[in-house]
Amino acid sequence: MLHQVHQTQTYVKRKGFQLQQTFNVFLGFGVSRCQNRRFGVSFEQACHRLSSLQRPGARGLPFFFCRVDMAGNITKRHSATRLQFARFGGACPLWIVHEAVAIPDRILVQLAETPDGVRYVSMAKGLVKPSGSYTRSPRRFAVALGCEVEHADAFIYADGLDLDNAAAATPIGISCRLCPRQRCDQRAFPPADRQILIDPDVRDVVPYRVL
Repeated sequence: MLHQVHQTQTYVKRKGFQLQQTFNVFLGFGVSRCQNRRFGVSFEQACHRLSSLQRPGARGLPFFFCRVDMAGNITKRHSATRLQFARFGGACPLWIVHEAVAIPDRILVQLAETPDGVRYVSMAKGLVKPSGSYTRSPRRFAVALGCEVEHADAFIYADGLDLDNAAAATPIGISCRLCPRQRCDQRAFPPADRQILIDPDVRDVVPYRVL
């Protein structure tokens, strides 16, 4: 019995390793190849699985993954990178995933930089799922998959991006409440951990200055 259990565990580990290797090979052609040609899963499922391939000894690329609804709420999240997601409220409006919600079935790519100086390549796609009844609107959301620039050479969606140009990266944050950036014209709220100064005689990109 112990021998059979050992054989089963070995088979599962080997199968898991082959699955990760297969995902990485097919990722060179894009997520759609993983989705349709090999595994028969949805685009969202393929992205989610890619972000969780972190088995010790057989790790895939460290990805982050999230799903965002039309209101900007993050309804699913997973990260094997240093990127952190907002637990409450909406995410940064400059992140490409929000634009993808309004453009179903089109893949958008972005080079972005967080306030800690880490740069990421993000791929986002808007998806539409039927609601199950013609009386209800279909469900619309977007999924995002990305990695740090150190792994961009193995991420096909980074092709064509100017990764060596720091000015080409879009400055994003976790959320407005946690973002320290001073001059962001997309800021909706002041940061929660800093004081603000309101000068009635000065008009800038936001109606206050972060101290």
